[in-house]
Amino acid sequence: MNIIIAGCGKVGSTLAEQLSREGHDITVIDQKADVVRHMTDEADVRGVVGNGASYNIQKEAGIDEADLLIAVTNADEVNLLCCLIAKKAGGCKTIARVRNPIYHQEIGHIKGELGLSMVINPEFAAASEIARLLRFPSAIEINTFAKGRIELLRFRVEASSPLAGRKLKDISELTQCEALVCIVERKGQITIPDGEMELQADDTISIVASPLNASRFFKLMGVQTNQVKNTMIIGGSKTAYYLARRLLAMKIKVKIIEKNMAHCEELSELLPQAMIIQGDGTDQGLLEEEGLRDAEGFVALTDMDEENIMLSLYAKSMSHAKKITKVNHDTYDAIIGTLDIGSLIHPKRITAESILQYVRAMQNSIGSNVETLYRLADGRAEALEFIIKESGNITDVPLQELELKSHLLICAINRKGKTILPRGQDTLKAGDSVVVITTRCGELKDIRDVLKKQDTASLYSR
Repeated sequence: MNIIIAGCGKVGSTLAEQLSREGHDITVIDQKADVVRHMTDEADVRGVVGNGASYNIQKEAGIDEADLLIAVTNADEVNLLCCLIAKKAGGCKTIARVRNPIYHQEIGHIKGELGLSMVINPEFAAASEIARLLRFPSAIEINTFAKGRIELLRFRVEASSPLAGRKLKDISELTQCEALVCIVERKGQITIPDGEMELQADDTISIVASPLNASRFFKLMGVQTNQVKNTMIIGGSKTAYYLARRLLAMKIKVKIIEKNMAHCEELSELLPQAMIIQGDGTDQGLLEEEGLRDAEGFVALTDMDEENIMLSLYAKSMSHAKKITKVNHDTYDAIIGTLDIGSLIHPKRITAESILQYVRAMQNSIGSNVETLYRLADGRAEALEFIIKESGNITDVPLQELELKSHLLICAINRKGKTILPRGQDTLKAGDSVVVITTRCGELKDIRDVLKKQDTASLYSR
């Protein structure tokens, strides 16, 4: 597809690189010539220097031939204007990033009036993910499918865990509940395992289950499953505001520490049920005075990655709180992975995943749609949810008879509200939501892409 991206910040550059790798023709627009030059040097993309909200600049970028325009500049209003002009000029699909809480309550109206295909709010999306983690503190990461009926939970196997030293085929007998281990991360390697694989202490594993079975699984493993009772948030950002609203609605006590007095006053008005503290969140004395030792949740949301990492390390030394660290850059990923500081939140990745999901859904709207997409294990694996819209060669055939590509696993089916962890005799049917885990990143746009080429050739000739 021909895709134009207006804005080459963290999200825009991540999208441009990923979509280019997936074979799309990408043109980026930014007002900074050095930024555009860097992008065209680093990725196989075309660049235009200028204001993405300019009709002439969009014409130069090829809006007449574009299938999609994605506006991710730093200004919400510019993004909306970019999309409005693109819609009038080229009639293409449009996606806008809109971050200001003022617009959040009106987003449905804005989307409808401007004819936007999608509106993404990175801060709200990040807050939603953090809230899920505080609801289930033992998980490092939680992703949901089928409108919350299927969960993918990532956690570390402790030396004391009953899972350590057990083969995967024996786990269902141990737990007596429907939960499937679908990814094992060990010493930097990622594996989609078979039943013979034996888990070891310090493995990071991902399981697929319904929420009820996930809770049963963790309880049987002796792992905490109850949501936190209180949370300390460092930094009074937009993400902190959205997160505090979610947590207060969950009956979780919230304390926010923010340096800027004006921000504190604004948060006090918007969040009367939360405790807002004006102070330096890196002041260890202040953290101790405000009850860090007794905190059950700790979220570092300052604008500096280094501060967030150090704050979480300090919280680790002071308390048993569930720690969540916001990271904007990928620079420290390899180091952070060795520090055991809980869960990491990458707002730009969350935004990119949502947009990539939409792009893949655009590519095939006949056999199935990509309903949900998550990048896992630092982008080395993907979890995708497909909605099967019609019967075909892949439906009503036992899974054990399908010639599936290597390095992927059909790990869950949701059929009329019921979650199925499929076995060899199970079949896919029209109307199913199907969750697939794969290390073949970027390859799956349709459920039929799980089949080997010789299978799909006959399928598409039908």
